[in-house]
Amino acid sequence: MTSEPLTDPTTKHTTDPFPRQEQTPPGLTDRMAPQPDHGEYSYRGNGRLEGRRALITGGDSGIGRAVAIAYAREGAKVAIAYLPSEQVDAEETASWITDAGSDPLLLPGDLRSEQHCKELVEYTEQAFGGIDLLVLNAAHQRNRGGIDEIPTADFEAVVQVNLFAPVFLARAAVPLMDAGSSIITTTSIQGFDPSTELVDYAMTKAALVAFTKALAEELGPRGIRVNAVAPGPIWTPLIPSTGWPDHLPEFGRNTPLGRAGQPAELAGAYVYLASDDASYVSGAVVPVTGGRGL
Repeated sequence: MTSEPLTDPTTKHTTDPFPRQEQTPPGLTDRMAPQPDHGEYSYRGNGRLEGRRALITGGDSGIGRAVAIAYAREGAKVAIAYLPSEQVDAEETASWITDAGSDPLLLPGDLRSEQHCKELVEYTEQAFGGIDLLVLNAAHQRNRGGIDEIPTADFEAVVQVNLFAPVFLARAAVPLMDAGSSIITTTSIQGFDPSTELVDYAMTKAALVAFTKALAEELGPRGIRVNAVAPGPIWTPLIPSTGWPDHLPEFGRNTPLGRAGQPAELAGAYVYLASDDASYVSGAVVPVTGGRGL
């Protein structure tokens, strides 16, 4: 019996400094250098989510794309929500979902709209006949020079996308979810170890942890599990569009593994939390941080 060779996690992905670069939010994948790895050529499915029906916000790129690809290869039907300006990324993700043998549902729009959040759930339910997996992944962040430099409109946008939208989406989806369903939020190491430049983003991610734990308590008796994944420094379009090009050469190098993570390295956590393998896991926060503690 042969075994797979061990992989050194410190060198599994690039350890070279990321070049200085900057994009207008929300950022696009094809403008990033180097290109992120979403598991396009590496993730292997095993039917762990066969027949499940998933809605993934921010599913066009970054962590959301990696999750969408993994879910499709595990047998799930996948709907992805994204901004209209991210259509190119969404179509690329859709092509990988199609290659996995699933028919993707593309849902462009602005999560700051409560009505749009309701419609996302309605469209997913109509297309798939129900909803079993809700991945609340979309987020917005910007580099802040200080608390006195946060425009009110920008602050409102961060709170609306990172906090209001998850509440609106869960409120609409929960009545349609049966026992065995799963809700997964994407929080962040910033919710536990905040950077001064991301004060408003970090605040919302800490609040999302509390939301996850409280919702897990509420929905546990109904057989609906609620968990979170807390990424560390992950190479997604969010990073070059944050507005800190001078930070990029050192991005991720302060982790024990000495490098930034790739979206593909989080997919397994989302698959596990969505699957029956995690049937006794609820209210948990799974860190994928390169060794940095929460």
